[in-house]
Amino acid sequence: MVHYRFGHDDLLRTRFAISPLMELVGAFDAVRAPERFAVHQPWASWAAPRIADLDLGLLDIAVPLETPWHPDFVSPPPSVPHAELGEELERVLGTPAQQVAVEIGRAYPGGLPPAARVFVERPVQAIRELVAQMRGFWDAVLAPRWERVLGLLEAEIAWRARRLAAVGPQSAFAGLHETVRWDDGAVHVSRRKAKVDVDLAGRGLLLVPAVFAWPTVWPMVDPPWQPALVYPPAGVADLWAPDGRDDEALEALLGRGRARVLIGLGRPASTQELAQRLAASAGGISEHLGVLRRAGLVAARREGRRVVYARTAKGDALSGDAHDDAAHSAARPR
Repeated sequence: MVHYRFGHDDLLRTRFAISPLMELVGAFDAVRAPERFAVHQPWASWAAPRIADLDLGLLDIAVPLETPWHPDFVSPPPSVPHAELGEELERVLGTPAQQVAVEIGRAYPGGLPPAARVFVERPVQAIRELVAQMRGFWDAVLAPRWERVLGLLEAEIAWRARRLAAVGPQSAFAGLHETVRWDDGAVHVSRRKAKVDVDLAGRGLLLVPAVFAWPTVWPMVDPPWQPALVYPPAGVADLWAPDGRDDEALEALLGRGRARVLIGLGRPASTQELAQRLAASAGGISEHLGVLRRAGLVAARREGRRVVYARTAKGDALSGDAHDDAAHSAARPR
């Protein structure tokens, strides 16, 4: 059992973040052992031939499939809410050599295999080559599917943000996973062969939805990293299924322009971002957003100097991307 102990300030500082590196590590597991990740088998079947000719030897060492623990420096908890791949790879490059050696050693408690010794003997070279392999893997099999994955992650965070506003901070942990529960000022994560108490001490807990974490959760408790809990978002089971939305019916109801805007808000965006996404004029997008907002299908929030638009629960339901309580309950892995 892993226990994250909360003080008053920790609830206020609990936050969500998206991590491309968490997805990369989980995806690498899924493509190497698709039989263990039934939900991702359609993606793994598509991905396997696309990486067949890539040299991923160092990534295979740094993300061992047969050990219960992965080195955290390969996918550190993100330091910003919406991490970009390039910035995260720079963080991997900047990992101190001593940290690399400690974590690689922990991943192989029975002794380092010969291929892993490069991380101890030539860490700078090893990390540089590892990052190149991570980038190659990403470009081959994650970049082409990233918009779909990102849409699900952002929908998950938006849904929980609405819950936080309506119910309170503890609702952030409701239904995260069957192994996770909130009780008596702590988040408890059921883990076999693990008993860890983590005093958050004002740092808060970082919650990271990750599609490729399915079907488990990944508690991160070791220094120097931010305490974090990586969990699979609701809707993973439908991620690789064919899109069943009837766009023509939605266009008939709303009109083609407004239907395109509503569908385009699968990821929250500003007027300018949405205009670029849909190759349309900002003025036209703004007019459609105004109508959708008055109809209760879209909500706006200010982020610094930007106004960002996102679908409401009603907009999700109408566009075929419902994320209400029932959807979360039904989609949660058992």
